[in-house]
Amino acid sequence: MPIAVQFSEYGTSDVLRVVDVLAPVAGPGQVRIAVRAVSVNPVDWKILQGALQELLKLDFPAGLGKDVAGVVDQVGDGVTAFAVGDEVLGSSSTPSYAQFALADPAALVTRPADVSWEVAGSLAGAGGTAWKVLDLLGVATDETLLIHAAAGGVGVLAVQLAVARGVRVIGTASESNHELLRSLGAIPITYGDGLADRVRAVAPQGVDAVLDASGRGELPVSIELAGGPERVLTIAAFDAADHGIRFHVGGGGEDTVQAIQDILALIKDGRLQVPIWRTYPLTEAAAALEASRAGHLGGKIVLLPA
Repeated sequence: MPIAVQFSEYGTSDVLRVVDVLAPVAGPGQVRIAVRAVSVNPVDWKILQGALQELLKLDFPAGLGKDVAGVVDQVGDGVTAFAVGDEVLGSSSTPSYAQFALADPAALVTRPADVSWEVAGSLAGAGGTAWKVLDLLGVATDETLLIHAAAGGVGVLAVQLAVARGVRVIGTASESNHELLRSLGAIPITYGDGLADRVRAVAPQGVDAVLDASGRGELPVSIELAGGPERVLTIAAFDAADHGIRFHVGGGGEDTVQAIQDILALIKDGRLQVPIWRTYPLTEAAAALEASRAGHLGGKIVLLPA
């Protein structure tokens, strides 16, 4: 029988179980995917811990994951966009921390042959989020954008998408990731005490917008540097409302496929890379989630079910 990662109560990674399950069956308008790669995103451990209960109601036992890349191995009635054997990537309809997942064909694109499974499985969530938040912030050519946690999964994509728009990017990260950010076109600075002074040293006039992908207390200094809360957005700080700024959830939403297509075009042109920090087998999903929760990553964490 195929396996999947599930949990029957909220908690830490200790509540995760690798269980035998029946393979899902593709219904009308669905495809089934034999999963080859699935990205681990911060939202996954937040769901596991119960931090998003008000936004997302779960029926237990529940699973995790929406990013998916794999091979279509079953096609439901009415599906014409894909056939058995097609290699795809995008978002799943059922939890993707599993060997099989169902998906709406409209949420998938064809995997280019020169894009690895690890990269393909990393694009929907982080890529859709990065694309969407830049749109929400209205970041434009010649503006200056500050990104907190710029070396993380969303951060590295947001940096490159912004640079591709002609935006000047300043990114906070640990010293070990500064060379990575430079290679992506950003100006790296360390986080922590004195952050405002370090930003002003490279951007004396302040910044036009701020993306907080860290959630570790950077909102007040972000508002100060941006001259107000209007163009500060967080995807990680649950106290956003207390500071009068926007908190974005939902990734790329209806724009996810467009975001993926734009990212794939930049990859093809050699203008965007997707660093893979570490891969884990599906059976080690708990360790992968703990690594994601600890932060300070230099790219994406990916589970490999096959």
